[in-house]
Amino acid sequence: VQLQASGGGSVRAGSSLRLSCTASGIINVMGWVRQAPGKEREFVAKIAWSADSAYYADSVKDRFTIERDNYKNTVYLQMNSLKSEDTAVYSCAAGTSWSRFDTWGQGTLVTVSS
Repeated sequence: VQLQASGGGSVRAGSSLRLSCTASGIINVMGWVRQAPGKEREFVAKIAWSADSAYYADSVKDRFTIERDNYKNTVYLQMNSLKSEDTAVYSCAAGTSWSRFDTWGQGTLVTVSS
């Protein structure tokens, strides 16, 4: 499966952005990871096919919302109240099981200035 992410950009702290990722096929679990400059890649959020299960990293909980449109094989990440520490390359990820991602797509850069 291929994943194509979009929606990154440069914003001020406190702003919002919405990322999108479209998969070339049906995927059980879709989500997002990010990698900030000089740091390791970290988990951000994931959502199951049924959309009744979503899980967030503590650092984004209550600010980010993950949603999916299964008809479009697309997952969205609504990012509110952005902070400078959210600056990173955000990549879409997919997995056949809830426990881990198997595939990662190219990232989209999110830059948050204070």
